[in-house]
Amino acid sequence: MTHLTLLMLALTVCGADEKPKVELLWPKGAPGAIGTEERDKPTLTIYLPPADKANGTAIVVCPGGGYGGLAVGHEGKDPADWLNRQGIAAFVLRYRLGPRYHHPAPLQDAQRALRLVRSRAKEWGLDPKRIGIWGFSAGGHLASTVATHFEDGRPDADDPIERTSCRPDFAILCYPVITLRPPWTHGGSRRNLLGDKADEALVASLCNDEQVTENTPPTFLFHTNEDTVVPPENSILFYQALRKKKVPAELHIYEKGRHGVGLGVGGGALAAWPEQLAGWLKTHGLLTPSKR
Repeated sequence: MTHLTLLMLALTVCGADEKPKVELLWPKGAPGAIGTEERDKPTLTIYLPPADKANGTAIVVCPGGGYGGLAVGHEGKDPADWLNRQGIAAFVLRYRLGPRYHHPAPLQDAQRALRLVRSRAKEWGLDPKRIGIWGFSAGGHLASTVATHFEDGRPDADDPIERTSCRPDFAILCYPVITLRPPWTHGGSRRNLLGDKADEALVASLCNDEQVTENTPPTFLFHTNEDTVVPPENSILFYQALRKKKVPAELHIYEKGRHGVGLGVGGGALAAWPEQLAGWLKTHGLLTPSKR
């Protein structure tokens, strides 16, 4: 075995042992935190692609779990690894959950994640105009909330991160909860997010198909016809709202497949859906190396 082969083997082993860095969204404590336990401290787990593949695009990933848990494996790490293979930096969000936390805590966490990534774009080799969000199930509701509830940043804020825009440049929604109204909502997600007796005006403000505007970012949607947990009508409602406002959008509904399929690995025809996503990203120039 040559010296070069040994060196390459050593580098491979070291790389396999490396763990992604985890950062607190608010090192001094999240707004409205009711304790100091791990569940009170939202974080980002950072997955950066190899330097020779990086294209400057970044995505904040929001795992699902009904706003009461987080599927950080098949809806967190797996998507992050897939994004890295496309040359995209991934930031997996651990947001605050019910019943301990209700709205607006998860939204504050997701908005902060967008601001943090964009504010440190230079450090991570990112294009601040190519920062997107990807959500699954209840994480899809959170991602669609971020895509319809955003601001440019507060120039007078003491925290420089808060001066940065929290608008995603694009959104990816996988079997997302979109509406919080019967008959299409997911009752557990609504209950964990809003409690048992939510004000109707608040419910309406978080039915995100009703919040789409011309400024909502381009969106890719994926769902399955067999999903009985979060019916595909959720994605259809959002797609129709995007169409009405002339926002670029793409919707894929596969006939077969249960809820929570993640990347569809081992799912027959369903396993092809990430290829559709890669094509959409390419169409929007998000896989081409940034000139910044």
